[in-house]
Amino acid sequence: MDIQEIKQRFGIIGNSPLLNRAINIANQVAPTDISVLITGESGSGKEVFSHIIHQMSPRKHGPFIAVNCGAIPEGTIDSELFGHEKGAYTGAIGERKGYFETVNGGTIFLDEIAEMPLGTQARLLRVLESGQYIRVGSSKVEKTNVRVIAATNVDVYDAVKAGKFREDLYYRLNTVPLKIPPLRERKEDIFLLFRKFTSDFTDKYRTPPIQLDDEAQQVLINYSWPGNVRQLKNMAEQLAVLERDRVITAATLLTYIPHETGRSNLPMRLDNQPKEDFSERDILYKVLFDMKRDMVELKKLVAEIIEHGGVSKNFQHNSPALTQLYRDIELPSVNNHETQFTLQQPVNNSVGNNNTDYNITHEAEEVEESLSLIEKESDLIRKALKKHKGKRKLAANELGISERTLYRKIKELDL
Repeated sequence: MDIQEIKQRFGIIGNSPLLNRAINIANQVAPTDISVLITGESGSGKEVFSHIIHQMSPRKHGPFIAVNCGAIPEGTIDSELFGHEKGAYTGAIGERKGYFETVNGGTIFLDEIAEMPLGTQARLLRVLESGQYIRVGSSKVEKTNVRVIAATNVDVYDAVKAGKFREDLYYRLNTVPLKIPPLRERKEDIFLLFRKFTSDFTDKYRTPPIQLDDEAQQVLINYSWPGNVRQLKNMAEQLAVLERDRVITAATLLTYIPHETGRSNLPMRLDNQPKEDFSERDILYKVLFDMKRDMVELKKLVAEIIEHGGVSKNFQHNSPALTQLYRDIELPSVNNHETQFTLQQPVNNSVGNNNTDYNITHEAEEVEESLSLIEKESDLIRKALKKHKGKRKLAANELGISERTLYRKIKELDL
């Protein structure tokens, strides 16, 4: 059967080279019994290709079942696929046949295969390699003769590298990869599909035909269609039912396109920078550690002053807050831990040079710093409340926490 006959039989619309290639691969692999992995974005029509492979194969008279692996809870997927014995788990009041038993001799389509739990993946691998499986709660080995077609809308190899998908199962399923092109790569097919969908829906709902003006056609073709054929079909149905003016303009069409993606295929700025996601406690810790760092840097600065009588050019520090401070300090002499600071004052030309020397004599004394998080937290909250005159909402915003959290902290710390 050639490509055009397959399109007519399965209702496929389009003449894109990428689409024709996918149909050709499905037609070639169908008579064999090897596993097929269909990849493509959501809504691109992966299940249609699973029907093509089944109907064009020697198993076409056998049963066919499509299973969405992402829709079955992890605790019951083994039972769904392989069956279970009576009493195998709580609620198993009788034995149950699984899909691999009921579809024996036919084809099973496992959609969203990347969502399958790792334990179930191991069981599936055994079925693919030997045709054997064991019911949940049983020790008896069962046999099955089922062809497996899998599909996913994610990059399975990335899931393998992330440890979320078994590598051996990936290579076993990926005997023949079949990629379904997204709608944005089939621009020549978009208007054909839209015209077919609107014709079907206007006949179904007995409404007048829908037409697009030239600008609306350009919007339709240049839109990226993240939901692919499914999204296009849904929009065609909405237009057929809701619009009284049957000549659709670009402005009208844009109202049916999601705002965040409605600006067609204009270039987007991708922000690949990692985003920090701090909790309230993390924010407090960060503030406290920054304060501690500044205190350590200040101690280093004081030690440098005491030891060398000033700040050397090679003095290294990590606190920008100290940069201006130590630049304005000059120490002509240091005797017995008594330090004289001279702060350079700006020159006022109208009065003349009026440099003022401030002589501050003190004895260097090392003070043990409190590292109590509770004390630091209490101090920060008090300062924030004082700054905003007791207004808790403003204080909470200043601290980067919620107002409810601030209430709780005030109560806990008895402030």
